[in-house]
Amino acid sequence: MRFSLVKAALAAALGFAGMVTPALASNLEFHVRSEYPYQVSLEFYSLDRNHVWPGNGKVYILDDSATHNYNLSCNYGEKICFGAWVRGDSSQYWGGGLDNKQYCSDCCYTCGYGDTPVRVLNE
Repeated sequence: MRFSLVKAALAAALGFAGMVTPALASNLEFHVRSEYPYQVSLEFYSLDRNHVWPGNGKVYILDDSATHNYNLSCNYGEKICFGAWVRGDSSQYWGGGLDNKQYCSDCCYTCGYGDTPVRVLNE
């Protein structure tokens, strides 16, 4: 009986410890180039937690045709999607668009699994 109580206590302690284990920090680097003739707003959205890059109501601005690199700190295994839209006209979008409200079949990547290919935004 005593052995069973010890086993039960140990199992409960290990189970609790598993719940409070912090996520492993990692990163994901997105590469994005806009070939669209007007300014484009860009954000990145976690599908696994309530997090947006750059966050705090800000967006990244693409206003040239250079390839821009965004190194995001994230949790290993976390799914992150990009959303881009024409500044002032969110009905024209790429990926998940503004607030990640649009369906995309190929705009999400997994944190810790390497960099993304260059995503080209064009008409």
